Amino acid sequence: MQQNPGDKASEVDADLTEAIGQVDSWVDGAVKLLPNFAVALVVLIVFYGTGALLKFLIRRHLKRRDRSNLGDVLGGLVKWGVTLVGLLLAATIVMPSLKPGDLIAGLGVGSVAIGFAFKDILQNWLAGLLILIRQPFEVGDQIQVSDYEGTVKRIETRATVINTYDGQRVMIPNSDIYTNAILVKTARAFRRSDYEIGIGYSDNISEACDVILQTLRGIDGIEKKPAPEALPWELDASWVTIRARWWTNSRQTDVTHVRARVIEAVKEALDEAGIDMPFETQVHLFHDQTDESDGQRGVQREGWPAGKRTADPSNRNS
Repeated sequence: MQQNPGDKASEVDADLTEAIGQVDSWVDGAVKLLPNFAVALVVLIVFYGTGALLKFLIRRHLKRRDRSNLGDVLGGLVKWGVTLVGLLLAATIVMPSLKPGDLIAGLGVGSVAIGFAFKDILQNWLAGLLILIRQPFEVGDQIQVSDYEGTVKRIETRATVINTYDGQRVMIPNSDIYTNAILVKTARAFRRSDYEIGIGYSDNISEACDVILQTLRGIDGIEKKPAPEALPWELDASWVTIRARWWTNSRQTDVTHVRARVIEAVKEALDEAGIDMPFETQVHLFHDQTDESDGQRGVQREGWPAGKRTADPSNRNS
């Protein structure tokens, strides 16, 4: 059965009228909500401005206390926290039927999902905040974390930036720093270094210690207090070990350069004093394991011809 063209036109007109009516209702609703939108926008701007002002005050206060990194992190947290509160209030103003309790409940469920999705990011952020609050080290300190050592350049929300001594940059996640052992090499003003020196067994130990000690006292960069030391340390196979100990500024550049001066000066002083610094001596005994007498101490040859002789069984255990 074919449909009359007039009926089709009437259906199109009806649909168009219904669509226009729906759009009119939306426009009317939007016009009614215009005051709410205006108030909500004002509220959001006020809260955003308040958050920005609080961030500025926090950063300025902590910067005066030489904790600008903490000011950046805490200031950002306060700013966006206040802005979020303003956003929730603006939403309830635009939609009066929306209850703040429902928004908070929904935000709680959403935060759990976000927490699982961004677990590592949130963990590093929290670790960075705790590092900035507790201050186990500061920007400019020289630290060692696992295999990385260098100067702390910046403490960010995700990672701590370290410039290594050879000019490279390392970004270590804050969670790794907070959960692992850290060696802060500039935590104190001075750092002790030591170096072991070997002298011959025929040399006088006290004289050698005096020569080393007087040399250490005259080297630029070694602290007078605590005073340097030269201590007999070990009796090794080919020499007597003396350990020289001294204190320098804790910065790595001072430690390295003073150590180089110590090695050069001690070598020259001991040479001038006629004190021997022997090298390692080793004796190798080659023993022929093809002899039938192998294992018999009185008979076997230890790397040199034994000549023609008759083995005496009574000498085997001598």
